[in-house]
Amino acid sequence: MANGIKLTYREEGSPGAPPLVLLHGRTADHNDWNGITQHFAARYHVHALDLRGHGASDFPGDYRFSVMAQDVIAFLDALGHDRATLIGHSLGGLVAYHAAMAHPGRIERLVLEDPVPPYPVTGRPPLMEDDSTGFDWRMMHETERQFIDPDPAWADALGGITAPTLVLSGGPRSQFTLDETAARIPGAEFVTIDAGHLIHMSARAEFLRVVDAFLDA
Repeated sequence: MANGIKLTYREEGSPGAPPLVLLHGRTADHNDWNGITQHFAARYHVHALDLRGHGASDFPGDYRFSVMAQDVIAFLDALGHDRATLIGHSLGGLVAYHAAMAHPGRIERLVLEDPVPPYPVTGRPPLMEDDSTGFDWRMMHETERQFIDPDPAWADALGGITAPTLVLSGGPRSQFTLDETAARIPGAEFVTIDAGHLIHMSARAEFLRVVDAFLDA
């Protein structure tokens, strides 16, 4: 239990190693990091989390980004970790930078893989429900609303991130433009891997090479 809900996660690596939390994209779960967890578990205590509204975690109905970010901090509290490195993809990247904005002292390093930016995401077709399972459709509608009409204060709050940060862009094949997002985070490293939105799947070796170099710096 964390932040009043059940959060499910997969754990790999030595409990004595530095903690690292992996945050998946929208509609996915911890299995999105299969093949990635083992790589990082060689030197980190890895936790691949199911975000609220996803996988086997609770579907509480409240999907404000601030609350989802608080889940991550409460998760660290429940495990007794004062600080952790966060790696987040897409929605997971957005949740990660919200956690880093609200609790800068808790984040050791921050890796944002093609995150949803804190600016209005345009050109999106209407969200149509189908028979897909494994996530809460209320989460889809609530997060979509925030993607399209984000709080303008979020972009300014990026300037309060103190953790060393790597922003990974999927290049022109991604739906997101991230140069302005990266520029607002103090000292952020900005790297483009021309692989589209799913960098860790479409260009896994390059993803791991770039992330390893950043984490080892």
